[in-house]
Amino acid sequence: MSEGAQDIQSILENDSELHQIHDLDLLLEGILEEARRVVKADAGSIYVKQLSSEGGLQSETLAIKYAQNDRIQKTLPPGQKMMYEVFSLPINGNSISGYSALTRQVVHVPDMYEISPAAPYSFDPTFDQMTGYRSVSSFTFPLITDDQRLLGVIQLINKIDSQGNIVPFPEEDKIILTHFASYATIALQRAYMDRASILRMIRMSELRDPKETGTHVNRVAGFSVDIYDLWAEKQNIDQRERGVYRDNLRMASMLHDVGKVAIADAILKKPGKLDTNEFLVMQQHTVYGASLFDDPQSPIDILSRDIALGHHENWDGSGYPEGRRGEEISLAGRIVAIADVYDALSSRRVYKEPWEEEQVLEEIKKMSGAKFDPSLVEVFFEVLPNVKQTRLLFQEEGAS
Repeated sequence: MSEGAQDIQSILENDSELHQIHDLDLLLEGILEEARRVVKADAGSIYVKQLSSEGGLQSETLAIKYAQNDRIQKTLPPGQKMMYEVFSLPINGNSISGYSALTRQVVHVPDMYEISPAAPYSFDPTFDQMTGYRSVSSFTFPLITDDQRLLGVIQLINKIDSQGNIVPFPEEDKIILTHFASYATIALQRAYMDRASILRMIRMSELRDPKETGTHVNRVAGFSVDIYDLWAEKQNIDQRERGVYRDNLRMASMLHDVGKVAIADAILKKPGKLDTNEFLVMQQHTVYGASLFDDPQSPIDILSRDIALGHHENWDGSGYPEGRRGEEISLAGRIVAIADVYDALSSRRVYKEPWEEEQVLEEIKKMSGAKFDPSLVEVFFEVLPNVKQTRLLFQEEGAS
């Protein structure tokens, strides 16, 4: 069997694993990782198509979602992911990724620094200049559905041969990645539908509680996975088990406050501090949220129930609604508690300005062993660079 045939067979074998990932963001990250693995690319980025507004006009852009770089990753501490700039670029001929999205074509560049002046696109070397990395060969391809909708673009950088040298991507990689793109696109369409279903529930909460925004829940979900990943690594959790749990955790944690739909507006939207009776009523959002999953049909439902009930419980037993303490509180509930408080303190609300980062971190340290599981607080501080990267990915509109 030729190497190309083996790579296509590998795609077929791994397609089922991609289809087992339900969360959109984890799937995007997994698709990029798998595309790089299949053609032995040292680095790469994945972009998604989105609508952007400027001056009252809407336009389609490409927003970077994930960037990976093996060479840089090897220089980082265990569990820490590479930091990268979060940006959007127009779908036009100026950039390589924009050109690939515009023309729906594969773009193969043997040397990024030797692009012909006659080419419609150019290469921006800013990342290379900042990091000392050198981008040489690239292979950029669009993700297009059967009905010709553009979902995004993948750009792979620096193919590595068996001797560890950077070489151009051969023509046969185009065949391999065309097969890969078709499977990845199907998985993405399903994940978009799953995400849409969850966001509909979030929007119901948002109609009642302006704090419960899509970006807030995405940040809490992302922080939760950041924390869980390193915790699971420290616990030597099996990779397959870890992958299933993180997928379910990310989706379930988005629903942590969905029970607020049952709280009266007079309490939910009160601009000032709640009195004792009002606060007791507010506490019931945990019970209302858990009740939505009283008849669990999946592991996601079970985690959603555990998180709704557990994310306001405290390590020392002083929380609500049941006063659980220590490991009586579910792992997911303990993780989301940290993620939710970090985001709430860091974010602007109608009744408060965002706290300074130093204040937020000091408060979390202070609550270790009281509100929070101290071992998870340690993990949180170890993955803080990842948490900050996740925060950049899901900024409130207009934030910088």
